[in-house]
Amino acid sequence: MIRSMTGFGSAVVENEEYKVSVEVKAVNQRFLELSFHMGRPLSPFEDNLRRLVRQTAARGKVDIFVNYLDKREHAASIRVDKQLAASYRAALDELSDFLHLARPDDVMQVASYPDVLQVEKDEELAGFEPVLRAAASEALRSFDAMRQAEGENIGRDFFVRLGELEASVERLKALAPTIVQAYRERLEKTLGELLSEQEIDETRIIQETALYADKVNYTEEVVRLGSHFQQFRAILASADGPIGRKLDFLIQEMNRETNTIASKASSAEAAQLVVDMKSEIEKLREQVQNIE
Repeated sequence: MIRSMTGFGSAVVENEEYKVSVEVKAVNQRFLELSFHMGRPLSPFEDNLRRLVRQTAARGKVDIFVNYLDKREHAASIRVDKQLAASYRAALDELSDFLHLARPDDVMQVASYPDVLQVEKDEELAGFEPVLRAAASEALRSFDAMRQAEGENIGRDFFVRLGELEASVERLKALAPTIVQAYRERLEKTLGELLSEQEIDETRIIQETALYADKVNYTEEVVRLGSHFQQFRAILASADGPIGRKLDFLIQEMNRETNTIASKASSAEAAQLVVDMKSEIEKLREQVQNIE
């Protein structure tokens, strides 16, 4: 199954204690990069989430957004900062002596000073991870379904491009003999004009034509191109994981063979075919950048 690197998925899972929403977004990137956007209390769950995402995505820049609502009734306790209260009292006594004012003896007055009494809530997210995992798993399923749908569209485009390339290669094969024949005819005409009163050496013409035929022979490159096309189709047909890098390598090889043909084929028609092929190969390359 071909998968695009771009995709989006979201899910919300809720029980009596928590409501968790997860969104997963991804764009193209050569390697896998995970970015988590969630509150500090969720940091202990990041490693498990990272492993879960890696089971679905192998390449791309993936952003994971997690929000939650804690619906539990929290037990609260009050902590007394005794050292701070004593410091306040000592400072007030000193101020009382300096200003000749009565000392504050009301404990409520001291307790009202900042941070003397601190309310502490139980922030432990007991029972949270199963809800988080369920929401993340559902979001990743939605995310992967979108990537697969986009991958199917890209796959169909691949086969169209391959068909165009294979048709161009067949035309190049058919054109090869005519390139050599055209050279022989030009050679005979040129020699005929230069040696109009002398007999033309047929053996020399055959030799020159043979040398030229060897120089412009692109059979080897055509055969390799055919092999690359077959491998490309085979990879698409048997895709059961990330295939982008394999296809990218094959496209580099296709470009190499096509450039060699361009340097050998001394023909305007062949040159146009090569230009068309390079255009199709570039379209393949652009699409490969989109898949995992």
